[in-house]
Amino acid sequence: MIEFAGRLILLDIEGTTSNLAFVHEVLFPYARQRVADYLTAHRGSGPVRDALEQVARDAGAANFAAWCPHPADSAKAVAWVVAQVHRLMDADAKQTGLKQLQGLIWEDGYRDGTLRSHVFPEVPSCLRVWKAAGLTLSIYSSGSVAAQKLFFAHTVAGDLTPLFSGYYDTKVGGKREPASYRAIAAEAQLPPEEILFLSDVPEELNAAQAVGYAVGLAERQGNRAVSDQRHPRFHSFEEITVTPIR
Repeated sequence: MIEFAGRLILLDIEGTTSNLAFVHEVLFPYARQRVADYLTAHRGSGPVRDALEQVARDAGAANFAAWCPHPADSAKAVAWVVAQVHRLMDADAKQTGLKQLQGLIWEDGYRDGTLRSHVFPEVPSCLRVWKAAGLTLSIYSSGSVAAQKLFFAHTVAGDLTPLFSGYYDTKVGGKREPASYRAIAAEAQLPPEEILFLSDVPEELNAAQAVGYAVGLAERQGNRAVSDQRHPRFHSFEEITVTPIR
């Protein structure tokens, strides 16, 4: 049981609100299988150009032209980029540009009904209870903000986006860096001790706890076993008792 007296609950997604299998066995393969066709069809669009420029900057290049050895509008460029994207996906890279591109590809799947996000059974009802009690709910994920909004707009339980007030991705910083959690607290205009961060990754919880957050480690079915005993644990959001600060 976790008891929290505060104002904001910050949530990870995979392994916390949704099972790892959906992300790793549905979302990631979907993007991987479709990236070539998607780039061929949309490489001239503004959002795709922006994502590829960010992929290039993540790789240490000044821009896409300096990164890719082929003309941007050529088939060779698409093939080369696809190979780089596959390599990043294989490494499970938490890079901003890759996440932007994945989010754009997933958007097609959500819009046509192919994709519906998994959430654990108690998640929608607990989120509603917490929000009704006066707590602010936000998401912090390595996936892009756009992808986060798509994820929660198209869940098996319906559209959950009205429950959330904020979304954060790696543009605020890495999830294992204390500075990221300071930045989120500053943007929320709250002292860190009034924020509870829930995740299945101990290193992320360590970073949040280092700046004063309350934390909870998700022990969901399918999550990796964690021997670290420093953090309070939960198997269901129903094990979290909240007392909002007015």
